[in-house]
Amino acid sequence: MLRVLTAKDFAIVEHAELAPGEGMTALTGETGAGKSLMVDALLMLCGGRGDSAMVRGGCERAELSAEFDLSALPEVAAMLRELELDDGIECRLRRVLRADGSSRAFANDRPVTLATLRQIAEQLVEIHGQHEHQALLQRTRQLAIVDAAGEHLAVQCNVGELARGWERLDREANALESHAGGSSSAQALDFLRFQIDELARHALEPSALEQVELEHRRLSARGELITAAERALNTLDGDHDAASRPALNRLAAEIDRLTAIDPQLGEIANLLRDAAVQVDEAVASLERYRAQQDLDPERLGELDAQLSRIHELSRKHRVAAHELKAREHSLRGEHDAIAGADARLLAVREQQSAVRRDYDRQARALSEARRTTAETLSTRISGLMGELGMIGGRFAASLKTDPARTPSAEGIDSVEFMVSANPGQALRPLRKVASGGELSRISLAIEVAALGRGDVPTMVFDEVDTGIGGAVAEVVGRKLRELGHSRQVLCVTHLPQVAAQANRHLSVSKSVDAGTTRTQLKLLDADARLEEIARMLGGVEITRETRANAEDMLRRAGGRSA
Repeated sequence: MLRVLTAKDFAIVEHAELAPGEGMTALTGETGAGKSLMVDALLMLCGGRGDSAMVRGGCERAELSAEFDLSALPEVAAMLRELELDDGIECRLRRVLRADGSSRAFANDRPVTLATLRQIAEQLVEIHGQHEHQALLQRTRQLAIVDAAGEHLAVQCNVGELARGWERLDREANALESHAGGSSSAQALDFLRFQIDELARHALEPSALEQVELEHRRLSARGELITAAERALNTLDGDHDAASRPALNRLAAEIDRLTAIDPQLGEIANLLRDAAVQVDEAVASLERYRAQQDLDPERLGELDAQLSRIHELSRKHRVAAHELKAREHSLRGEHDAIAGADARLLAVREQQSAVRRDYDRQARALSEARRTTAETLSTRISGLMGELGMIGGRFAASLKTDPARTPSAEGIDSVEFMVSANPGQALRPLRKVASGGELSRISLAIEVAALGRGDVPTMVFDEVDTGIGGAVAEVVGRKLRELGHSRQVLCVTHLPQVAAQANRHLSVSKSVDAGTTRTQLKLLDADARLEEIARMLGGVEITRETRANAEDMLRRAGGRSA
């Protein structure tokens, strides 16, 4: 439900705030006062096209905002969560129109595109009175109205789930068909088996490849390693005076002898003996290492050949050498998918056929229910059109059924709302009705006939009473009030018979101050409302009789309440 609508520096509106409340709210005022500007503000918040002319003269930008209560709209709250725009049970839409023609949109204080703003707003507000902004002209919306009026939601949801299931299976089957059957798949399997066998023979796990590369590096440098080991042994324990081990032993013995003279040398002697022990161990390790280093050109050749095959496979498959085993596993999965494609395809097609049978059964049941609802709606709306001043007018919800159509969430039906506004005229699609006033009243008849069962909580009717008056206008008012029992209704009107039926009444007035035109919006109390209805009845001069008529009109409508 719309809690509050605010417009700032919008056209001739300096600042206005509209809080419709529950039920039906009437918005009235003199011609040119700006009654429809608040509707225009809502249109902008619903993603309508804006331009610099909508910015109040002398201002940099116009700011529009609307706050909605989502406590009774869990589906809208869920949609906002999915869009990551949720903020509890509130939804705040805001739009800024700049004097340079640019604009920005926000949802719950987060920037959004106009498409997203439109997606959210169309779940919250439905505006009647302007051709280009009427959801009722969309055939998908017309089908939704039939389903809502007939309470077909449960069956329609089942049909939608079955259609989506069929589509998933169809995509899977099409993918399997590209692999299954034929000589091309047999050739693909042969080639995959060849690649897998080749990789199985030569590819190594990363840890094994690392060991092979290390062994190859050692064997390749075996001569250099042996030479280095012998040079180290000669330095440490060679047959010359500069060899480290005998020199350390001599030094240790000499220092040890001198400790009798100076005990402080004892620690140094110990360090020299420890160093000699370390050198002894190094010499022993070097001798073992040299003994193990046997030149093996045959093994080196084997490693050369193995690494050459691995690097060749790496280039062939365009992956790093350490990724070849992973490539083998991937090819095995591809091989298994193709090898099992025929069997899997058969299973998927059988499953798809079963889903299609369920879909056809549910879709036919939905179609029969829709046809019954469409007939009932057509009769009721035709009757309401007569009540709304379109005597002899006819309405038909024309349902077309195609059982052979590809399964879709909408089922096997399409609908076109057809109308004839005058006796003797042929039925024509609602979207081709030329008169805005007729279109608005037909829309009102549709909504009333559907008993407000649609999912949009706030409905706005802009000048739905154009071209009518008297008893018909009172009927229009009563129908709007009736619709307000289940929906929030905002009606811009110039007829007292309509305004008198409202639960709340707001007046729009225009004033000129220092050469600047301003529009004000005011909630009327009981006395002010009486005066406004009298003004609408009597014009400039309000007489005692006019006030009496206004009071009688309000009393018949349900009392002089604001």
